[in-house]
Amino acid sequence: MSGIHTSISTLAATAQPASTEIPAPLIPLLSSLTSLIYTIEHLFNKVPGSPIIVRYIKSSYQDDPWRSVLELFLLAFAIRTVLKGRTRGEGEGKSFIKLTEKEIDELVDDFNPLPLADDPTPADSFTLDTVPTIYGPNGIKVKTSANGKTLLNLATPNWCGFIENDKMKQVAIETLGQYGVGTCGPSGFYGTIDVHQKAEADIASFIGTEASIIYSQAFALVSSAIPAFAKRGDIIVADRGVNFGIHKGLQISRSNIKWYAHGDMKDLERVLQSVERDRKRKGGKLTKKFIVAEGIFENDGMLLDLPKVIELKKKYKYRLILDECQSFGMMGAHGRGITEHFGVPANEVDMILGSLANGLATGGGFCAGSQVVCQHQRINSSASVFSASLPAMLATCGSAAIDILKAQPNLMTSLQSNIALFRQQLSKLEGDSKDALISIPSDPNSGLIHIFLLNPPDSLEEEELILQEIVDECQQTSNLLITRARRLRSQEVFEPEPSLKICISGYMARKDVEAAGRGLKAAIVKVCGNIVNKVDADCWFASWVDY
Repeated sequence: MSGIHTSISTLAATAQPASTEIPAPLIPLLSSLTSLIYTIEHLFNKVPGSPIIVRYIKSSYQDDPWRSVLELFLLAFAIRTVLKGRTRGEGEGKSFIKLTEKEIDELVDDFNPLPLADDPTPADSFTLDTVPTIYGPNGIKVKTSANGKTLLNLATPNWCGFIENDKMKQVAIETLGQYGVGTCGPSGFYGTIDVHQKAEADIASFIGTEASIIYSQAFALVSSAIPAFAKRGDIIVADRGVNFGIHKGLQISRSNIKWYAHGDMKDLERVLQSVERDRKRKGGKLTKKFIVAEGIFENDGMLLDLPKVIELKKKYKYRLILDECQSFGMMGAHGRGITEHFGVPANEVDMILGSLANGLATGGGFCAGSQVVCQHQRINSSASVFSASLPAMLATCGSAAIDILKAQPNLMTSLQSNIALFRQQLSKLEGDSKDALISIPSDPNSGLIHIFLLNPPDSLEEEELILQEIVDECQQTSNLLITRARRLRSQEVFEPEPSLKICISGYMARKDVEAAGRGLKAAIVKVCGNIVNKVDADCWFASWVDY
């Protein structure tokens, strides 16, 4: 700056009108410019650190002049960006076209927006039309219309009658008054309160693991816990019959999925051997390996051979992720699940996933395992990190239900007794007898019972219609509320067969269970008999298309 100032000053001082090429009118301008530069230089020198800036510019220009040019350009661009408005004003720009009010109205009238959602398909409409609405409180007996008949509820998981338990209702009311409805935040921020920590400790102590972590939704638990551990390149060996939530978790994990035949332990070992052979042949670094299965399978009620799976996972060095969303609160002497049912220590399973909604009639889910497994999910499981935590009253009701299971083991005895009584009523319709019409793959100890047609029609649509007619017949004739197993046909990896889904409760009276079995049996015989006696089965199907 001083060099420029000196040059201009000298030029202005020595300039003579007769002997210089600079026009006389410019001399006052040069003098003013010299004065301005001098003032700027004087002010700049007063700025703290200005000598450092000058040295930086000189050295930068000397070493890399293009860098100085770039920095100057960026500085000018930043100044322009700050001074210029973020949006263009109305009428700004050469291409701006101002429309009249009439033209605006015409454009608005011509606008044809796309629908937010597609119209329901015939299958969707059929499903929506056949979903009953319960009026009043849920429980063992419900009403599906404002002035309708009372129906025995065989459609809702309520293994031990916790839905109608007075103690749990009182706990929910007291918690609601103290903590309010929701937590308004994820557990990792301000969504964790003392009742959550107590519920996690109660679950871990009840099952027999080091720790547990609770989730606000059981479905989110299953689809989030798996990808929290399994990543791209890892190997997961899964049963082909696992539920929809597990399928989503496997898909999100992007792991290498290997399937084995549903419930077939020989095929499981074959797959494990095949994976081991491939690893030895290809070499490379070791990867994480998981076996994923359900305790009681949601799609058919089958029981996992847990001792054999644990034997294989130890032999081939796998980690086991066990989904007990159906079996927790139903299986075992105290409802601890299939680990208690088989007498297997819970710590033999690396991760136990369970539902508080199915087993304890509250809400949410949990993952039980080691401290490392649970703590890892608190910062790596998307459902734990990003979802609002479980409402306090659902956590306290879960703790209360566990206390009841500990104190009243007879609840599980009543449940098993009712399951056996119900299955007895249907025994003549399954098997190899000439009167057989159905097959029940569900375990004899499972309160979740799936009933499949022994000789189903060729199309799934016809099979669904037959099952729906059985549902309607049970409701109209025997006052039973049962349901078909609902499927997301367009998203299932392996299409499960249509079935009737029955949920038995230990809280039901034995006479009601016996009557329910007889009523369902009569409905199956009537509907299937009508189809067999039809001269033209296509006529029967056509009569149901407009249902």
